[in-house]
Amino acid sequence: MRLFIASGIFHPESGGPATYLKELLPELQQRGWDVRALTYGAGEVDSYPYPLTRIPRTKLRLPRYALAARPMLQWANLVYVHTLALPLIGGNGPHVLKIVGDQAWERAIRRGWIPLTTDIDHFQTARDNWKASLQKSIRAAEARRMDGIIVPSQYLKNMVMGWGVDATKIQVIYNALPPDYAAAQMSQAEARLELGLGQEPILFTAARLNPWKGVDHLIAALARIPDVRLLVAGDGEMRVSLEQQTAKLGLSNRVTFLGNLPRTKVATYMKAADYFALYSGYEGLSHVLLESLRAGTPVIASDKGGNPEVVRHGINGLLVPYINLDALVTALTDALRPGMRDSLAANSQHGMERFDFARMVQQTHAALEAYL
Repeated sequence: MRLFIASGIFHPESGGPATYLKELLPELQQRGWDVRALTYGAGEVDSYPYPLTRIPRTKLRLPRYALAARPMLQWANLVYVHTLALPLIGGNGPHVLKIVGDQAWERAIRRGWIPLTTDIDHFQTARDNWKASLQKSIRAAEARRMDGIIVPSQYLKNMVMGWGVDATKIQVIYNALPPDYAAAQMSQAEARLELGLGQEPILFTAARLNPWKGVDHLIAALARIPDVRLLVAGDGEMRVSLEQQTAKLGLSNRVTFLGNLPRTKVATYMKAADYFALYSGYEGLSHVLLESLRAGTPVIASDKGGNPEVVRHGINGLLVPYINLDALVTALTDALRPGMRDSLAANSQHGMERFDFARMVQQTHAALEAYL
């Protein structure tokens, strides 16, 4: 079973797709798949248990990617694609596409074709400028050409169906944390002691600091709630503006920007926090929510995207309408009432069996094998 992995990013780059492939591919090898992978980016390639080729992100990246892909396409029984618009020319094997978001929406925001505040769900049916509309048409046409599609949430299945893809082509396979992902093996008090944190209520978030992650809304809500600290892990294009917002609101002593952190350190902060907060405008299926719940820390999340498929409101966390600052302030206030955190933390493992790693691997193996 010869499997060609075509991707735009790969480990050690950040992001769910890169992590997903690093964890999944050795498991597929154990199930009999002969794997070869191609990606953009730089870095070493010899430490992986399968052949990996990296194409530098230069002006000639498209023809170089196409040239490197051609013999792999001819070799493969099956092509598992992880990025839209890759130059894959030739070969006869079936193509299966993993979709974790709307690339047209992200590209339109980054290139300024639509406002930064454009809601992803509104974008699906909105009449935009011609550049954004063209991107929507291109990604929909490519998705329809695929032999099969895998998505990590029912939310994304519904979205892709809206692109005109037949529902029978789309399979939902939930993402999962690998068994070697260990939440910090310490108590909340021990985690705080290690990090030098006090006893005040703490919210923790970890995200790319881009317009749809909603960190600005968390900061705005904090201005209306006394005595709470917000710790922000991650970096991105909005960091400077978020720091300016924090200073303008007089919250510099209560909001701390930690920058990018190693995975083990993120786990320690999750354990130390009272809640993990993710008030984002879009999530396909968030790994950080799974990580927080694995650590036993309840979550406060927006009711957008795949979040409601992970968070059960009032059981293992709280879901908050997006964007509604008053509702966010109310939810944070309720979350900090005596006994609420302990009640939600006690149910942090509720429903987590759906995100079992062995189950994800077996379902993915079976889904791919069905196309041979």
